[in-house]
Amino acid sequence: MPHPGEHSLSSLKIYFRLLGYLRPFIGLFVTSLAGFIIFASAQPMEASVLKFFVDGLTTPGASTFHGVPIVGKLDLAYGVPLMLVLIVFWQGIGSFLGNYFLARVSLGLIHDLRLALFQSLLHLPNSYFDQNNSGHLISRITFNVTMVTGAATDAIKIVIREGLTVVFLLGYLLWMNWKLTLVMVAILPVIGVMVGSASRKFRKQSKKIQSAMGDLTHIASETIQGYRVVRSFGGEDYEAARFRASSEANTNKQLRMSRTSAIFTPALQLTTFTTMSVVLFLVLLLRGDASAGDLVAYITAAGMMPKPIRQLSEVSATIQKGLAGAESIFSQLDEKPESDNGTVERDRVAGRIEVRNLSFSYPGSAQKVLDDISFTIEPGQMIALVGRSGSGKSTLASLIPRFYHHEHGHILVDGVDVEDFTLRNLRRHIALVTQQTSLFNDTVANNIAYGDLAGAPRSEIEKAAEAAYAREFVEKLPEGYDTLVGENGVLLSGGQRQRLAIARAILKDAPILIFDEATSALDTESERHIQKALDQVMKNRTTLVIAHRLSTIEKADVIMVMDQGRIVERGTHAELLALNGYYARLHAVQFNEDEEGSEAALPHASSSLNSPGSHGTLT
Repeated sequence: MPHPGEHSLSSLKIYFRLLGYLRPFIGLFVTSLAGFIIFASAQPMEASVLKFFVDGLTTPGASTFHGVPIVGKLDLAYGVPLMLVLIVFWQGIGSFLGNYFLARVSLGLIHDLRLALFQSLLHLPNSYFDQNNSGHLISRITFNVTMVTGAATDAIKIVIREGLTVVFLLGYLLWMNWKLTLVMVAILPVIGVMVGSASRKFRKQSKKIQSAMGDLTHIASETIQGYRVVRSFGGEDYEAARFRASSEANTNKQLRMSRTSAIFTPALQLTTFTTMSVVLFLVLLLRGDASAGDLVAYITAAGMMPKPIRQLSEVSATIQKGLAGAESIFSQLDEKPESDNGTVERDRVAGRIEVRNLSFSYPGSAQKVLDDISFTIEPGQMIALVGRSGSGKSTLASLIPRFYHHEHGHILVDGVDVEDFTLRNLRRHIALVTQQTSLFNDTVANNIAYGDLAGAPRSEIEKAAEAAYAREFVEKLPEGYDTLVGENGVLLSGGQRQRLAIARAILKDAPILIFDEATSALDTESERHIQKALDQVMKNRTTLVIAHRLSTIEKADVIMVMDQGRIVERGTHAELLALNGYYARLHAVQFNEDEEGSEAALPHASSSLNSPGSHGTLT
């Protein structure tokens, strides 16, 4: 358990780091500060107006503002109202300058923090996304950032405005009667103890609230993305119950913080006003030769003290919420980005891939996913990886573009270790199409010409779409290549989405192609078209194909069969069938499944053609 002193030091360190983000806005911040100084200076002025007013009522001879600027020579009947208006105007100028310019600082800080978080997401390693769910990452950018800016700007606003108000009022009170004022100052240590106790509770509860908000966002995100699965499997009640439980947990945590605040504020007010009652008693007991105006002004100024003191004490909750949010934000910003120590850059590679004694385990796991893998792919060759799920095929494909860092063995591209290439340059030579197609809520054309491909001529985009057999359906869309495809291509079929992903890879024109179950979402006819297109695309390119359907890789130069992270067989389709080993068994199982599927379909087709209500015509 950390020592309280260490906790305070840690909080200060986090807070000062947070304030470092205010540097670009220092001019705006100083203007805001000047505004709050103006605002705070008006508070004792308001109390002093009452002194002149009451003295004018009780002492008819006191008819002017002795030595007061602007209204010094005016009669009290005119001077008091004018002075009050001038003070309020002065206070209004301070309030505008303080609040408006601090709002600009606050919004600028939110913008900068969100950019920093999003920028870090773009460069974090794959393992970070494996270990953190998307709901918490999104909540950090949306919810936590607003909590942080509350600590960095709203809290500073209260500390400066109310703090200066207390300072000005205290100075005024000391000037009027220092003995009575010292009685009020005596309660400050008590308030300090109460604030410190509440602060620890607020910080702890804020962390729990932010975690609960991340869970809530995650559940909502999962349900929205998987709404078809939810509906088709009748998961509405389950998801509703899951969301309700998470929302209730979040509500309960919020209520705990509200309860802490609700208890703390009245307790502080009781302490403050008890002190005020003692002051009032002493004022009446020890008034001496002070005038009625002096006493009224003193009591008014003293009465103004509890409000800023209370707000200063409550700012602790805002700061602790912000510190809890800042902790999670800085934990992400402090994560090391993808390792990129490479220096080699090539305009284009021939595409020779050599894997030597490669072994790999995922971070935090001792189990080997790949175990002593070695093979070579010559430029222009097509190599296929087959095997059961979990045999390491996709992991191997992920290591070539360095989505994960391997420590044992080597992967060489044109004789250069992939670790020696700069990341951006390495990935520029590789076009990757995976089973999980990623499309963006943008036009068809922009999804094909994405990233480095943006700005490609429309004619090239159309040629890539045609090569991927996507042109036939794209031209039927309402706005053709300018049609929005929806979130992750929701307005397209699975096969259509996959064809756009393949068109993107074709447009990239990279010397190395990796297809990870790229035709899995296609129907038989589309797959046949795509296979023809890929036959053209693969010419003069090194291609690594991970396939479930063995019919798609029969033409491969070399087929490697993987099992439990090892290559157990390699050869051509004919050679592997002749071996009568792993590959032959996989082929036999798939061939039998295809046969059974065909036989099951025939009676259905026959009965539908010959049924009484059928008007089908065979040509």
